[in-house]
Amino acid sequence: MPALVPTDGMLAVLHEDLERAAAYKKAARAAATHRAYASDWTIYTAWCGSRGLAPMPAHPEQIAAFVANQADAGFKPTTIDRRVAAIGHHHRASHHPAPSAHPEAGGLREALAGIRNDKKIKKTRKNAADASALRHMLAEIEGDGLRARRDRALLAIGMAAALRRSELVALTLDSIGILEQGLELYLGATKTDQAGEGATIAIPEGTRIRPKALLLDWIGAVRVLEADVVRNPDEEAATPLFRRLTRSDQLTDDPMSDKAVARLVKRCAAAAGYDASKFSGHSLRAGFLTEAASQGATIFKMQEVSRHKTVQILSEYVRSADRFRNHAGAGFL
Repeated sequence: MPALVPTDGMLAVLHEDLERAAAYKKAARAAATHRAYASDWTIYTAWCGSRGLAPMPAHPEQIAAFVANQADAGFKPTTIDRRVAAIGHHHRASHHPAPSAHPEAGGLREALAGIRNDKKIKKTRKNAADASALRHMLAEIEGDGLRARRDRALLAIGMAAALRRSELVALTLDSIGILEQGLELYLGATKTDQAGEGATIAIPEGTRIRPKALLLDWIGAVRVLEADVVRNPDEEAATPLFRRLTRSDQLTDDPMSDKAVARLVKRCAAAAGYDASKFSGHSLRAGFLTEAASQGATIFKMQEVSRHKTVQILSEYVRSADRFRNHAGAGFL
């Protein structure tokens, strides 16, 4: 049977299909993963250049030497594992087998296992911005200026919905549903939901932190400021919820960065008298889980908000909250 030879028209269509396939391959990984892989590849190629080595195709022993260098430089095993994955990704993209899949990759696997064993240290968690800490932090944001209104709303929503900082800055006006009893947040693809199924998170109106009131206060201030701005429905829906402000507090059309969220948490923690080095952007998410566990919420109700795929991580928060509750020695110590 004769081979099918594509015509010029068929080749053009095939080229379009290949471009779509490339786009789907890229979408298989989150944007943050792509950025991390690009950074990891730059670090690896710089290491190769300083030693007169070609980055690829690389023998597993070359990668073993690289990971040993990274371990000695103080990088965590998880970071080193990701760099090996990034190297494999770039090899496959260039039609080379990943070094970790090489028949002689046993030495590389042993090196990685040795690094994990050598680096076994107690996990250092950042402090959680629980209800008490968050109220103290909010109290330090004084005034009715645009930045103060935004920052109060961001901290309250970040904690109330147990959001990652990347999820916070990805929110748009279309992400918000305003109900009588509180708010609904509509999330698309996230770190643990790359299939894009999305999630809806309920946030009660609240009487202490009052996330709904703080968010409406911020949105209302923006509405007044942009009273003369006209957007079509699609533009309005895509407008970032938490927008970047200039140094002179002028409103921009850009979303805040995830790094700005981390800086805000640290700054407010320090202002409230806490050790800022022990707080991070994750403190908001951890704060919700810590407070929910201490208030006796079930692990499954916590999972509804946090969207963890398994309950293993959540069980750590519950165990921590229960450590002194009904303690076996409470009656005689």
